[in-house]
Amino acid sequence: MLKIYGVDLSSPANKVRMTANALGIEYEYIRISIKEGENRTEEYLKMHPAGKVPVIQDDEFILFESDAIIKYLAAKSRSPLYPSGQKQRALIDQWMDFVSIHIGGAMGRVVFNRVFASFAGVPVDERSVRGGMKFLNRFLPVVDRQLSKGMYLAGERFSLADIGLLATIDPAEVAEVDLTSYTHLAQWREGLAEKDFYTRCHASYGEALKKLMAGR
Repeated sequence: MLKIYGVDLSSPANKVRMTANALGIEYEYIRISIKEGENRTEEYLKMHPAGKVPVIQDDEFILFESDAIIKYLAAKSRSPLYPSGQKQRALIDQWMDFVSIHIGGAMGRVVFNRVFASFAGVPVDERSVRGGMKFLNRFLPVVDRQLSKGMYLAGERFSLADIGLLATIDPAEVAEVDLTSYTHLAQWREGLAEKDFYTRCHASYGEALKKLMAGR
């Protein structure tokens, strides 16, 4: 059975779980405790030399980096989430890269400082927050405009690009990133967050955070 190593509040790990759910793949979800240093053990570092999540183990095959993982899973399943046509895949890759590089990096800076810095016992880097918000204010309108053209990010069909964007902006509320002005993005998100592939991961990112805080 496929094994997914992750952390409940890791957007990249949740991206992989959502994709596996959408593909109907059975998997064992293995929570890695960063606090306990499980990501720094010799065994784990053999799977991911940087000690990050997510990682998958598919029989003897080990793979890390969330975008590589979800492309692998979809291609293996021959799923229309990542169709075989060269141009279709190129468009999906385009938006996946855009989201990961321009939105994911910025969201990560904001989320870390506004949510996780206190857990890590490090001071908030306000300069990093301002930089992250500057990028989000620049690039979120791009995906909002793209979604004004149709139901999905990379064309007429639901694809890996949509799952990637959904997982990336999932922490918006807890990170105090207001998405309400992005009408098309907000409507798109609301619809997808009701789907089984998402709810099997969690009810919401905020609920997952509450569970973590309750268990501290």
